[in-house]
Amino acid sequence: MQFGYSEVCLEHDPGSRHPETPDRLRAIRERLKRKHGVEYVDADPVGIDTIASVHDRAYIESVEQFCADGGGDWDPDTSAVEETWDAIRHSTGLACWAVDAALEGASGRDTPFSIGRPPGHHAVYDDAMGFCFANNAAIAAQHALDNDEYDVERVAIVDWDVHHGNGTQDIFYDRDDVFFVSIHEKGLYPGTGNIDETGEGAGEGRTMNIPMPAGTGDAAYLAATEGPVATALETYDIDLLIVSAGFDAHRHDPISRIRLSTEAYALLTDRLRTVADNCDAGLAFVLEGGYGLDVLADSVAMVHETFDGREPIEPDNGYSEDALEVLEAVCDAHDLSLEF
Repeated sequence: MQFGYSEVCLEHDPGSRHPETPDRLRAIRERLKRKHGVEYVDADPVGIDTIASVHDRAYIESVEQFCADGGGDWDPDTSAVEETWDAIRHSTGLACWAVDAALEGASGRDTPFSIGRPPGHHAVYDDAMGFCFANNAAIAAQHALDNDEYDVERVAIVDWDVHHGNGTQDIFYDRDDVFFVSIHEKGLYPGTGNIDETGEGAGEGRTMNIPMPAGTGDAAYLAATEGPVATALETYDIDLLIVSAGFDAHRHDPISRIRLSTEAYALLTDRLRTVADNCDAGLAFVLEGGYGLDVLADSVAMVHETFDGREPIEPDNGYSEDALEVLEAVCDAHDLSLEF
């Protein structure tokens, strides 16, 4: 893989006790030292116009001023320092680089993965929350749609972070050119992402939420990805697939109760790569959460290994009746005739 990375993203420091620490990127880099074929690309930071393509300009200008004034606590979860504004611009720039690389012919081991920070999927149209100020994946999707050279008409964003990607949903909820999928833990922060949240207006049916019960493991996530997710996205016939790749659904992450193994990220990567291939779509990864440093680094490395030719190991465990009910309800909500 090609990894988008900038030292500037380390300068965003919300505090030594905050889980979204610069050590997240350091741990990933250290783990990838063991891998062959890892290439790092530093992209140009974006300007305020690019960020404002999906966010309220007045809100973005207030973030810029907040950082210029020294930062502080935007809310109880979301903090900034003076350097955060530059980190936001670089993190967003890396996400845009990832879709550029995906649409300009990256394939196989060259598939782009942006490992910028701060993360983005909780940032709504006009506010920051959940460690996020600017929605990197959403901005990158809009960047692709706005570039006439790419001829992109339909984008999918699949968010496998353990928390619902409420910001991405908020931005695209009434639009038909972006299909948003979130597989997350039911009832976890921020409390959104119910099955019946499927979009509105022109976007009706273009949002798919899969809220998994606590304790769910690999097999149910794989069934969701192979079933309703793949079916919906291939029917939609996407031109670009962006993975909002959070790794806090891992069984050893400290802030969730989903029980994915490291191997699950190989399986999910493999299946979403198949979806992109079937649609002849570009494929890009954008880092979101993941707060156990060792398992975060191992899981990112697993994505890399999958593109480097490693065959994922199929799960041998089943899934609960509660998880089955979720999968069936998602299919009902989206008029999909699938059996599990």
